[in-house]
Amino acid sequence: MAKARKKKRSQPGGANGMVSGKPGTSNRLNVPQSMVIRMGAGDIGTSVSQLAADFREVVQPHTAARLKERKSNKLRDYTTMAGPLGVTHFFLFSRSENGNVHLRFALHPRGPTLQFRVDDYVLAKDIQHIQKRSRAGWQEAFASPPLLVQHGMMSSEDYLADKPKEKQLESLTQTMFNAMFPVITPATTKLEKIKRILLLKRERQEDGTFVINLRHYAITQRRTGMSRRIKRLDPQEQKRRERKGAALPNLGQLEDAADYVLNPEDGGYTSASETELDTDNEVEVVQTTTRKVLSKKDMEKLRSGDNKDQPTKTRSNVEKRAIKLVELGPRMRLRLVKVEEGLSEGRVMWNEFITKSKTEEKELDQKWSEKRKLREERRQQQKENVEKKKKTKDQTKSNTAENGEVQVSDDESLDTDEVEDMLDDEMHDDLEAEDADEIEEDEMEE
Repeated sequence: MAKARKKKRSQPGGANGMVSGKPGTSNRLNVPQSMVIRMGAGDIGTSVSQLAADFREVVQPHTAARLKERKSNKLRDYTTMAGPLGVTHFFLFSRSENGNVHLRFALHPRGPTLQFRVDDYVLAKDIQHIQKRSRAGWQEAFASPPLLVQHGMMSSEDYLADKPKEKQLESLTQTMFNAMFPVITPATTKLEKIKRILLLKRERQEDGTFVINLRHYAITQRRTGMSRRIKRLDPQEQKRRERKGAALPNLGQLEDAADYVLNPEDGGYTSASETELDTDNEVEVVQTTTRKVLSKKDMEKLRSGDNKDQPTKTRSNVEKRAIKLVELGPRMRLRLVKVEEGLSEGRVMWNEFITKSKTEEKELDQKWSEKRKLREERRQQQKENVEKKKKTKDQTKSNTAENGEVQVSDDESLDTDEVEDMLDDEMHDDLEAEDADEIEEDEMEE
């Protein structure tokens, strides 16, 4: 008889690094994970669906790239899976009955939630159509997270001296956007890994509205400090031209290579693009080179100076490169309209269209405290009912065991976790209905 095969290895973790041995943890420590969701799936329209798909590429690679939404899915369905997957950020695209597009930016699991109205947007495919030289094949750029740049998010201290609420609002918005991507350490991060940039620029409005312009670019690098003719003779440039299908320079009609480099027929004149007078976009980069591993004898000869074969002059690896940005898209003009506690289900902390007095704020706080108290009372009552059912079930089992009878009950008792999920779903549905009513009221007042 053949011997049974015994398994000697354990299953590896998830390929994307989002799932580990323990629920709620991640193999990539301190790496934010996100979900870009279309609330209502296809009901929001084709253009908004494409906008959500473009924004999903912006937050790559630490996002659910193949997420499939359904019309019946609610926010509760996604939050239940966010814990095991290690999701920390939610981007919810929705469209109201009036046709307004909204983007909710929420932190999991306790919030807060920033609600933006998308005033204008341009899709990535439209940006590529208007470009003179549309470039394709940027898949390598999405292998690493983009560099986040925020401009003008915080106002001056003199302006915010007597406005504590606006100061808290600006600080909260800046902090939440800073936590979107992993932290970049200049001392350890290589420049070649940063291939994209996400720009958030705030527009100063006279009426005080909080408007942010979002742009997404790809970063390209080119070596400077040499003419085009010398660049064409560089091996790296030749490989790049071969991939593009460009022809190599023909030196068959020249007697010397210096005639091609110096080109005496030009009379000392060069084109404006070859002069490269603008040095604002130039940076110095340390070029990594490979070295031959020397043996102990060669190292001793090199130290003593007996090895004449080794070169005595060392070349600096620092070279200048020109940085250029190519827009990838999408473009969005975001207008902050609401800030609320929790994951899109808490008390409204700030609203652009509605300003409440102190008495109204106290009434609202009292209302939310009553809701929390009611939820706790329901949970406590359901737990007591579950415990009573368990006691009666155990008692009936013991009685039937003493009598030697077997009793099968058709009524199955609910688990405590199931009861809590039912209560949370019921409370969440009520809050979602109230939130939808508030959004429609705000749009009607505007």
